[in-house]
Amino acid sequence: MTLFREGSKSEQAYAWIRSRISSHAFGPGYRLVLGAIADELGMSVVPVREAIRRLEAEGLVSFERNVGARVTLVDESEYAFTMQTLGLVEGSATALSAPLLAPDALDRAAEINERMQRLLDHFDAHRFTQLNRDFHSVLYEPCPNPHILDLVHRGWARLSGIRDTTFAFVPGRARHSVEEHRQILDLIRTGADPLEIELAARDHRWRTMDAFLAARHPHPSEEGR
Repeated sequence: MTLFREGSKSEQAYAWIRSRISSHAFGPGYRLVLGAIADELGMSVVPVREAIRRLEAEGLVSFERNVGARVTLVDESEYAFTMQTLGLVEGSATALSAPLLAPDALDRAAEINERMQRLLDHFDAHRFTQLNRDFHSVLYEPCPNPHILDLVHRGWARLSGIRDTTFAFVPGRARHSVEEHRQILDLIRTGADPLEIELAARDHRWRTMDAFLAARHPHPSEEGR
């Protein structure tokens, strides 16, 4: 079955596989069988192999001897380093963007956050994650420093293969995240000091990281609760 009509076959295969990794249809550890993917896309294994090599370069796929290609497992150290860095650069980008954000942009961010709020009672981690990125994108995209903005984009790209894991693993964090979004918006609307905005955005990112890592390694006194 041919699913695409435009772009090179390797680009088509790359987009298809990457979308399934991002949506967690292909979760961490999932084995990528070249022949099966090629049959699904109606192409030879050559462009599929090229696509997987590209995904390997991005850190979303790894090769294991006698196994083949698999979706990369969550590397806690890599996750923590990426979230720490993203907290720093996204916080800076948000603070630099704040004076440039028009009221309609802030209204759009608030509307996205309300949609996230409505998801809490019937939680969909993947959809929540999509909206979360949309929310933050509104706040950091006007950043006038292209180097900082590039670092933000790179950080989100690194997280794309594992980002759903955070809210799926610690869904309780989602409710706190929505409230922290409101606080960040209030700071921007009231013209708070840029450093205060930067720290709020940074700490928001780091709290998500801390919640995920704490859930994977609970304190002995918390086990069995």
